[in-house]
Amino acid sequence: MSPGSLGCAELWPGHPQGLSLPLASTPGMGNGVQEGSVRLREDAETVLSGAVSSKRDHRQVLSSLLSGALAGALAKTAVAPLDRTKIIFQVSSKRFSAKEAFRLLYFTYLNEGFLSLWRGNSATMVRVIPYAAIQFSAHEEYKRILGRYYGFRGEALPPWPRLLAGALAGTTAASLTYPLDLVRARMAVTPKEMYSNIFHVFIRISREEGLRTLYFGFMPTVLGVIPYAGLSFFTYESLKSLHQEYSGRLQPYPFERMVFGACAGLIGQSASYPLDVVRRRMQTAGVTGHQHGSILSTLRSIVREEGAVRGLYKGLSMNWLKGPIAVGISFTTFDLMQILLRRLQS
Repeated sequence: MSPGSLGCAELWPGHPQGLSLPLASTPGMGNGVQEGSVRLREDAETVLSGAVSSKRDHRQVLSSLLSGALAGALAKTAVAPLDRTKIIFQVSSKRFSAKEAFRLLYFTYLNEGFLSLWRGNSATMVRVIPYAAIQFSAHEEYKRILGRYYGFRGEALPPWPRLLAGALAGTTAASLTYPLDLVRARMAVTPKEMYSNIFHVFIRISREEGLRTLYFGFMPTVLGVIPYAGLSFFTYESLKSLHQEYSGRLQPYPFERMVFGACAGLIGQSASYPLDVVRRRMQTAGVTGHQHGSILSTLRSIVREEGAVRGLYKGLSMNWLKGPIAVGISFTTFDLMQILLRRLQS
């Protein structure tokens, strides 16, 4: 049989699947030409839609990273003086009270100036901008992955996957940015003469205490961030879902987002607070005179010296003030930035 009688075929160069195109056909083979044409059109549409989808995914990731970075920066700067005061109480044996906390703020302002209330905030920004960017972006990606896995693509996740997405996002961000958190804690509890800048902290810790010190307190951080991030994202997403269900509006107003975020911060931080105290104590042991130890030994030391409630929940009332404000600002800023960027892209 000659090639012409069969209709020779040639590969379409550049087609990912090596599609065969009929170049000639004998009478009676019109259906084959039509089928090949249909297949060609379908495959081309698949390739194009895949490219568009990939481009959209990249834009969504960049949008989440930018929105998360701005959200974290605004939230932490707003509550930096309260955060610094809380850390000072967490790492000392002084008894916490609201009166003592505001006295500390006042005398810090008198002795060191107004800007000293934000001491360590530059280190906070270096840490919180990548942390928040990674956490929010990771949360969006985990939601998509879990949504596809459980068959909830494009819809709100059910409770357990929602909780899991938040916990995974927090763990991912904490793992990638932990040394910056330790540096920030050191700068918050030391006089400015001890460390001149962020790089000085890294250099002195490396020389005097060893590189391992940069990861002291990592385990209580991860153990604390699982309930904190999990419950925070879970609470916020759940409240938004309930709001949509009962109000009939697709999007809450900004002040409603602030309230939802405040509730999320209150629940998340209260659940993980004892591990936050242990983490701070371990991070600052080298400059506060405490012994470097394990999670359990640090926990026992705090309970023995200060009591379970007074020691492990020291500064929690300050957290109830700053935490809801920070988390409310953070979630609200992220959502509004996402809406703005989507509108700009469209």
